[in-house]
Amino acid sequence: MKQSERKQYQLIDVNQVSKYTGLSVSVLYKMVSQRRIPYVKTGRLVKFDLEGINEWIKQNTVMPMPNK
Repeated sequence: MKQSERKQYQLIDVNQVSKYTGLSVSVLYKMVSQRRIPYVKTGRLVKFDLEGINEWIKQNTVMPMPNK
């Protein structure tokens, strides 16, 4: 695999995800414990891949109903 083909991960912490999503830190930890949000476990730390969070937001977006 070439260097340019390797995926670059941007890991952010729970406080950054809280600011990014508007969800509280406690809600995020609850979602992590229920495996409702993608996360990366590094030892005791919980980190989030920004691309994974963006994909999760996209998958959980509810689109409006078309006008009748």
